[in-house]
Amino acid sequence: MNEVPVISPVELRSELDAGVDLLLVDVREPDELEISVLPNVVHIPMDDLASRFEEIPKDANIVMICRTGNRSGKTTDFLLQQGYTNVRNLATGMNGYATTVDYTMKTY
Repeated sequence: MNEVPVISPVELRSELDAGVDLLLVDVREPDELEISVLPNVVHIPMDDLASRFEEIPKDANIVMICRTGNRSGKTTDFLLQQGYTNVRNLATGMNGYATTVDYTMKTY
């Protein structure tokens, strides 16, 4: 995997608060979304992404999300290989978001 563009949890919260138009794509499994999830995510499990990535508009400002940033990093790299240009990985994933931005969220 090449180095992929990242966004930190604090930067993501700032962009969300500022009303930046983001497409949040969560690649975790359905049961993981029951533990912690950001509002208005598009849920495409990592194993489904290769067959469903065309559901993601190429002109969107995309942030890929998983638990710790590993799966979303791989899927960010995949989308870049498919010609997407505006896609970032949420560094440290939802667990990082929960421990630095929203302490009410559960980690696992």
